Amino acid sequence: MNFLKILKKTVIDSQIYVSVMGTLFAVFFMKEQNTFRFPTVLLIFITYFSGYLYTKYQYTRHFLKILVLNAVAGIICAFLIIHNHNEIRLLKWFIIVVLGLLYNSFFLDVYIRKIPLLKVFYVGLVWALVNCWLTLPEFSLPIFMISFFFITALVLPFDIRDMESDTVQTFPKLIGVQNTKYAAYLLVFVSMLIAVFYLKPVYDTAFFLSGIITFILIYFSENKRDDTYFSFWVETCSALPFLFLLIMEYF
Repeated sequence: MNFLKILKKTVIDSQIYVSVMGTLFAVFFMKEQNTFRFPTVLLIFITYFSGYLYTKYQYTRHFLKILVLNAVAGIICAFLIIHNHNEIRLLKWFIIVVLGLLYNSFFLDVYIRKIPLLKVFYVGLVWALVNCWLTLPEFSLPIFMISFFFITALVLPFDIRDMESDTVQTFPKLIGVQNTKYAAYLLVFVSMLIAVFYLKPVYDTAFFLSGIITFILIYFSENKRDDTYFSFWVETCSALPFLFLLIMEYF
């Protein structure tokens, strides 16, 4: 039990886990598009990790340390892009970082997280842009839609988890938990449908299997469940396409 608590504190609560999950989601599409490169993978992980640290710690006494860490991370990311890519990729990365700052920053009078019902779509937008724009030479609409619908669906269970503590209007508070699940099912189904028609055969199968597991985890999402159910199991759904791909390719 102590080991599980330590694991949760050092891996999940530290934002490492969600950053790895987001990175593996991007790797899945990079491999499908034959654009996989380790510097890009490192760039995506550092961007996610520094962004989630900023969001979590901006109202704490550790914020100055996080700012310094983010500044260092920004320099490393800029170096990775300039050394391995071009100025266009640097501009794309900068725009995505700004979008992340707009999501939740104390220096803004109104930021995205304060706007009712918008949060779920905004998170889906940012993750989708990483997959369909940052890692590719040109914007890919199918990958954008697959990523956007899938990640938006995954954010809804977190709204179910937080429905009693959220201070802004969310879908579970507005339409109820069950209807929120129905909306999540629909979003996952649409992303699976697009994946079947667009992705290469092995990749669409991996995504389809991931969608089935995601349906199950959404079904059992309840406000009374422990936070680990969401921050570990639901969060893992974004890495499932890549994990299923590995299983099918190597086993």
